Amino acid sequence: MQKESAVEKKLLHYIGKAIADYNMIQHGDRVMVCLSGGKDSYTMMRILRLLQLRAHAKFELFAFTLDQAQPGWNDSGLREWLHQSKVPHEILNRDTYSIVKDKIPEGNTYCSLCSRLRRGIIYTYAEENGFNKVALGHHRDDLIRTLLMSILYSGEIRSMPPKLLSDNKKHVVIRPLVYCQEKDILTYSKEQNFPIIPCNLCGSQENLMRNKVKTLIDDLAKDNPKVPSNILHALQSVKLSQLMDKKLWDFKNLEEGRELGDLISADVG
Repeated sequence: MQKESAVEKKLLHYIGKAIADYNMIQHGDRVMVCLSGGKDSYTMMRILRLLQLRAHAKFELFAFTLDQAQPGWNDSGLREWLHQSKVPHEILNRDTYSIVKDKIPEGNTYCSLCSRLRRGIIYTYAEENGFNKVALGHHRDDLIRTLLMSILYSGEIRSMPPKLLSDNKKHVVIRPLVYCQEKDILTYSKEQNFPIIPCNLCGSQENLMRNKVKTLIDDLAKDNPKVPSNILHALQSVKLSQLMDKKLWDFKNLEEGRELGDLISADVG
């Protein structure tokens, strides 16, 4: 067996920790891993495969790739990688690219509609093929950027949970990379020489909000390297009593002498 590199050991540790902390995978699970062809999903698939081979609990892994008919799509390297990895898989072709280009005016952000279409196809495939878990490749930096984007541009405090039940209550979505830093994933991707398939749909648009927020966090981290990890920790340490959501607190009836527990059960975290 090939010797583990330092970054592979680190990723194994953090993905294993995330799985344990949030009870993401159990014995008998059928996990559909969404493999987009990007560095994040390749890393997730590779590390989950290593953990599967070592785990005492037995679970299935299946790689699902959606070919959205984007110009320049070439999955020959992906197919060869999957063959060599001996991972059961399917590459499904659905032309969502044409739909997005038709519905979204030139210069606007495609991500929202593209994500909705992709998510619908993924959930349908998982249901039709009996997969009880769907694994997505969002990492730590995705989570913290999404939090700031939501605050700055949507006026909401929300991000991406490590484990969630879909709105229709039929799918459990897991994000095993939630503790992993993008820089480590990039290093590992280069080390493993993954055959990356670029996303030409989003990459052609400049000044996306996510890029602005990424730059903001990176600039703050130059003065204080703990900023990114502190933002992640904030997602795990929510103090509801320090916020001002009227759905959580009955402010009109909050008076001296009343127990806080009468108004809200407890802080989270």
